Amino acid sequence: MCVCLVLTPSVGAATSFVFTVRVPANPPCWLSGHTVWASRSVSKRLEEKTWTCRTSAPNHKRVVTCGFSSHVTAPSHFYDGIFLFPAGMNAAVRAVVRMGIYVGAKVYLIHEGYQGMVDGGENIKEATWEGVSSMLQVGGTVIGSARCKDFRSHEGRLKAAHNLVRHGITNLCVIGGDGSLTGANLFREEWSGLLAELVEQGLIEADAVQKYSALHIVGMVGSIDNDFCGTDMTIGTDSALHRIIEVVDAIMTTAQSHQRTFVLEVMGRHCGYLALVSALACGADWVLIPEMPPEDGWEEKMCQKLSANRAGMKRLNIIIVAEGAIDRNNKPITTDYIKNLVVKNLGFDTRVTILGHVQRGGTPSAFDRILASRMGVEAVLALLETTANTPACVVSLCGNQSVRVPLMECVQTVKVQKAMDQKRFEEAVKLRGRYGRDHIFELHHVSNFNVAVLNVGAPAAGMNAAVRSAVRVGISEGHKMFAVNDGFEGFYKGQIKEIKWGDVGGWTGQGGSLLGTKRTLPAKHVEKIAEQMRKHNINALLVIGGFEALECLLQLYEARATFEEFCIPMCMLPATISNNVPGTDLSIGADTALNAIVETCDRIKQSASGTKRRVFIIETMGGYCGYLATVGGLAAGADAAYIYEEPFDIRDLQANVEHLTEKMKTSIQRGLVLRNENSSDNYTTDFIYQLYSEEGKGVFDCRKNVLGHMQQGGAPSPFDRNFGTKISAKAMQWLSQKLVETYRRGQVFANTEDSCCLLGMRARALVFQPVVQLKDDTDFVHRIPKEQWWLKLRPLMKILAKYKTSYDVSDSGQVEHVIHSRPKDSDASVAM
Repeated sequence: MCVCLVLTPSVGAATSFVFTVRVPANPPCWLSGHTVWASRSVSKRLEEKTWTCRTSAPNHKRVVTCGFSSHVTAPSHFYDGIFLFPAGMNAAVRAVVRMGIYVGAKVYLIHEGYQGMVDGGENIKEATWEGVSSMLQVGGTVIGSARCKDFRSHEGRLKAAHNLVRHGITNLCVIGGDGSLTGANLFREEWSGLLAELVEQGLIEADAVQKYSALHIVGMVGSIDNDFCGTDMTIGTDSALHRIIEVVDAIMTTAQSHQRTFVLEVMGRHCGYLALVSALACGADWVLIPEMPPEDGWEEKMCQKLSANRAGMKRLNIIIVAEGAIDRNNKPITTDYIKNLVVKNLGFDTRVTILGHVQRGGTPSAFDRILASRMGVEAVLALLETTANTPACVVSLCGNQSVRVPLMECVQTVKVQKAMDQKRFEEAVKLRGRYGRDHIFELHHVSNFNVAVLNVGAPAAGMNAAVRSAVRVGISEGHKMFAVNDGFEGFYKGQIKEIKWGDVGGWTGQGGSLLGTKRTLPAKHVEKIAEQMRKHNINALLVIGGFEALECLLQLYEARATFEEFCIPMCMLPATISNNVPGTDLSIGADTALNAIVETCDRIKQSASGTKRRVFIIETMGGYCGYLATVGGLAAGADAAYIYEEPFDIRDLQANVEHLTEKMKTSIQRGLVLRNENSSDNYTTDFIYQLYSEEGKGVFDCRKNVLGHMQQGGAPSPFDRNFGTKISAKAMQWLSQKLVETYRRGQVFANTEDSCCLLGMRARALVFQPVVQLKDDTDFVHRIPKEQWWLKLRPLMKILAKYKTSYDVSDSGQVEHVIHSRPKDSDASVAM
């Protein structure tokens, strides 16, 4: 599967040149106040009206006026084209194609992967903007994929080189796993020699060697196994987790009814990511993965664990096994072996389910669509900036930030397998990068402190997973855990009780808040709350909630001056579908809400497939925060998204109507517009619906839909379950550390700023931030952060919808080296 982007030069492709860019009133995306994409060395910014961008020869100058459809002069190497080889993510194909066309490129689709590149002919077809519409919601790849033995041979690569030169392609964007990317890098290394052979055989002219002298490569990783070092998530992994969790949730109901044990095999011959994360996400009793084989005697320990769970009134057991699971002697651990073991030792009714290729299919999740779209645009930007000396790189995700890493530093699968074959399992975990580290928690028995946990604000899917993780990690570290029902309202009323390990069984997959949650703030009830804290001797507090939770912690921090009971470590975990909490890029519950929005938009768009010429106006939740409307619009392929953070007026509405009118003249005869519920007091959903209906009369008709509280309900997505579990475990470890640090003379006393924190995802890492330091970053009137990272995605959404706009490249990835951190030499255990 391939996509080629070709810039047709107006000067010789091999010519080094100087060109000047004259900026119009509305400059194109890649020039928005930032470096011109021709070179990293260019430092002039948009406050000037022209730049001179220099390459190696100062004797050639060209003036270019930038606009959506105007011809754009790019660096000489980029004239020769871009090639894309995706392995399952149509959103990435769509993003690369449309971003390429946006910057003035000519785009080709190459069908059937490397085989199509070798065979050439009809496999290489020019793409159009409309041709990649309706791809976002389609699983797999619409342009085909095939394993290619021919490309592994020198003769096959020679044919591929000939076909690329015939189309003027010397820039490749390859989406695949280790094999695909390693093959692309080999192709790059052989490129000069291949061209020389083609000249000798008379297949190309001698001047083509100079014209197409360098092959540039940027990779994106498409693999459901998430087995690629250098990125936190690969395209397709989250969708595979959705398929697994859907099956596990369905199986758990029948297992509960019949008191059965289920052994589930998931994919992962050499990587246990799917098994480990799905085990965390569904609350499995046992998990077996290739990189961390169980210690000898694991069979007896597993049976003891299963038996203890049944004795604790649990009616089912779930065991998840990666298909490549092995023991310490590298002997395979099969599902049948585990089934026979359980039946023989415990006599439990046991069933085996092998998920197989179900995990590869289905509709892409919202996370995968957004990831693939971001990575696709970043890949085009990376290719725009390459030079003859730029090494092949991979566009990766680190936390919530795009980065670029050298391709060959990331190809670690063979090294991981070699380490496992040689029984160097700790090294195998190290080579896995953050996957190996982030899901392994080092637990220490601290002492018997009392820790209370409660939910505040509106319910959000994933809250229960966070509570479960906190309770079990806390108990594992020696604490006595207390649950507070109904937030701070229940706190001052004394609705507090000890919660034990078995009390949170099965909570991970439950939506809403099983503890109950209210929006009540503590300021008016601090005296009664302090009394309850004395009564139960609460030594630390974990608050899980949205914007109200932040306000609650600020009020409790201020109350420390009056009540010593609040001089304890306190931590907040952001949990809200609106994702409007300052101090974090992501919140528990937002991903589930996004998936609900995207699934609904998919169905609504499909309903227009037969009707044609129809525009849908959809209202989303979020208060004054436009996260759901913007990111949901990007994932669903919306034409516009109206939000409070980006003011709009009647002229903008009219421009959108005109845009949709033009769109109806193409083969894409439908439109999708999202509106945040509080985006404007005057331009309501009804007003926009009536305006579109009137102005579009005779061209298109309109329908509206208010999604409402369906965005808050439903089972948590795998991402929210995993995210809630991880950050809650990290928060409990932080609380344990603070309890030890602040315990003096028989009591806990913590009154510093850094003892009352919010744990949030900031760019690349989870960071503890004192809540008082977040006050200046917060708009308390509208309950949103003053700066929000996702606003930088809005131009991307507009570009992919074919609007003229500007794109901020200040956060585009820089080439970085892969750093492996060796696991600590200690007994690590996964908090299940």
